[in-house]
Amino acid sequence: MCATKNGGHLGGSMSLVEIMVCLYSRVLRIDPDDPDAPDRDVMILSKGHGAIGLYAALGEYGFFPPDRLSDYGAHGSQFMAHPNSALPGVEMPSGALGHGLPLGIGFSLAARLDGTDRRCVVIMGDGELQEGSVWEAAMAAGTQNLERLTAVVDRNRLQITGRTESIVELEPLADRWRSFGWTVREVDGHDLAALLEAFTAPPEPGRPTVIIARTRKGRGLPYVEDKVKSHFVKLNERMHRRAKAALRDADADGKGGRS
Repeated sequence: MCATKNGGHLGGSMSLVEIMVCLYSRVLRIDPDDPDAPDRDVMILSKGHGAIGLYAALGEYGFFPPDRLSDYGAHGSQFMAHPNSALPGVEMPSGALGHGLPLGIGFSLAARLDGTDRRCVVIMGDGELQEGSVWEAAMAAGTQNLERLTAVVDRNRLQITGRTESIVELEPLADRWRSFGWTVREVDGHDLAALLEAFTAPPEPGRPTVIIARTRKGRGLPYVEDKVKSHFVKLNERMHRRAKAALRDADADGKGGRS
């Protein structure tokens, strides 16, 4: 998708790969053949600039044919730079940062009123945590005892303008969440087993859960990994070949490459 004429948000999508794989393969109760089922779990990608990572996962897990992704960014395509709710499996359009967690609270409260065990997962970027609405929502979720709500922080420590800690300090991040009444789980965001354990561990009664996933922006592509320039990339033919070769080599070496 980043090798199309428009390019895409590569770095923050690559840092999400294992999180998406874990959620859609083992965690979320969502049926690709019935994506609007009333009792489905809800996943909101609040960091909407990671849309190509979401699209790839939805294609891989049967929500639509993967070959449709070749239309990404084309005139009239449903595959836009930010999530498009016209696509099956996309709950909400997102990308205006700081809105996903408040929406997650709404879904969680609705599930409580309906008497269902629906789970809601909200994925945020760490730069997004500079939005005040995130912390208003964090305070509200703790107060409302929303134990079926899980927030995920893609902690790659980079945002469009540089390192998060040089722009607005977030640490001690785990303590900040705990102060609002959340259970905190910190994991390697590229370790599928660790992610699965974090997602499937029983919630503490009356406490929402936040998973702080330590990741690397652009992970898997050496020439952009952990670099600010990975935020938005338009791959020319040579860079595209290098990207595919790097992933093939990593896969062959058994180092968690991505095809």
